[in-house]
Amino acid sequence: MGKDMTQGSIVKVLLLFTIPLVLSGLFQQLFNWVDAFIVGNVEGEIPLASIGATTVVYNLCITAIIGFTSGLSVLSAQQHGKREFWKMRETLLSFAFILGAFFLVIACVGMVFTTSIVELLNTPDKLTVIAVQYLKIMFISVPFLAIYNVYSGVLRGAGDSRAPFVAVIISSCANVVLDILFVAILHEGAAGAAVATVISQIAMTLFMIGYTEKTYPYLKYRLDKKIVVKTTLNQGSQFGVPPTIQASISSIGNIVLQRFMNGFGEQTIAAITTAYRVDSVIFLPIINFGSGVATVVAQNIGAENEKRANKTLKIGLVMIALISLGLSVFIFFFGEYMMALFGLSSESVAIGKTFFRALAPFYIVYGFSMVLRGYLEGRGDMVFSSAAGVTSLFSRILACYLFVEVFANSIIALSEAFSWFVLLTIYVVRYWRKTAKRNQEMKVPSRQ
Repeated sequence: MGKDMTQGSIVKVLLLFTIPLVLSGLFQQLFNWVDAFIVGNVEGEIPLASIGATTVVYNLCITAIIGFTSGLSVLSAQQHGKREFWKMRETLLSFAFILGAFFLVIACVGMVFTTSIVELLNTPDKLTVIAVQYLKIMFISVPFLAIYNVYSGVLRGAGDSRAPFVAVIISSCANVVLDILFVAILHEGAAGAAVATVISQIAMTLFMIGYTEKTYPYLKYRLDKKIVVKTTLNQGSQFGVPPTIQASISSIGNIVLQRFMNGFGEQTIAAITTAYRVDSVIFLPIINFGSGVATVVAQNIGAENEKRANKTLKIGLVMIALISLGLSVFIFFFGEYMMALFGLSSESVAIGKTFFRALAPFYIVYGFSMVLRGYLEGRGDMVFSSAAGVTSLFSRILACYLFVEVFANSIIALSEAFSWFVLLTIYVVRYWRKTAKRNQEMKVPSRQ
């Protein structure tokens, strides 16, 4: 029946829900880490940079999927809080079918136009051939990841963050073995790393479907029920489309930023894309903690427990402050050593070190933003949250192009920190206004 988050210690609930999410994300990042680690150390810096130069395109699909399914997770959590389990099944089956089919078409189109996409990114000539091979293979996994994330999102809404963790562990272990086989032993290079990742992600999706069918009877597909329910599509789209638009625009913005970064040459590409691989792991506790806040708040809103939802925000802000400060200290002093694991030159590591030293002090700003976003999304404020994310992205792009002459490649880190301040300001203003409005509505004038 999932996990009831409407009672018990909020600190305990958040930790027990978030820790599997963090571990799941950590193992999921191993897809990129293992690919980069083995390719970088076996094949060299050029193939490593080739993978990094195409990551933003692949992530455009993935972030759109994750954006939509994060909305489905909030909807499922509210349905779980109301004990409307049949609606959760309709949400799961309708969107597993629709998103799987949609991203199958997207993957096919991407494979046809891979070369044009890579050239559009202003990818250096030395990287083009390998980048095309890698990206074309990676597109194959996109529809499977769409289905996986629908299942994962609905189970998170039910309070089950452990199942995705187990699925990712299985997939990550398979990816490590297959990477060693295809890259280190068979010397298939970046293309071999892509094949290993695709096979592993297909296995992860099949496991998640099988687990859900066996463990959650109320989510199981039934022959006497429709696969796609129109009313469910309408409701799910209200929750899923706004974060999808935001995620897609963010990914397109990242493509613009990647093109901007590619102008600094192969060494900066290798350094910064590797730094982002490290950063993506460091950010996991922050991002997933925000998701945990969203789920707890959503279940309590569904159960009409307003007081507990508000208390979750306050406790979440204190917890994220401690988490963010710890991560800042770690990456400030040890980030360069983590980058060195990927076989980069000392010059590239030095670029990455400068990146981390500029960005790390502002992690707490990002942490507060994620908790406030989780709270607002848990209440169903999806459209505004998405608009805030887009505004933050545009501020980052603008800062990059306006101040590149002043800060050179350091602007990549500084512009991101600036965008976090913009994001936090927007969320704080939104929270104050929404809270004031609710308080005003709760006031009932006394009349004798």
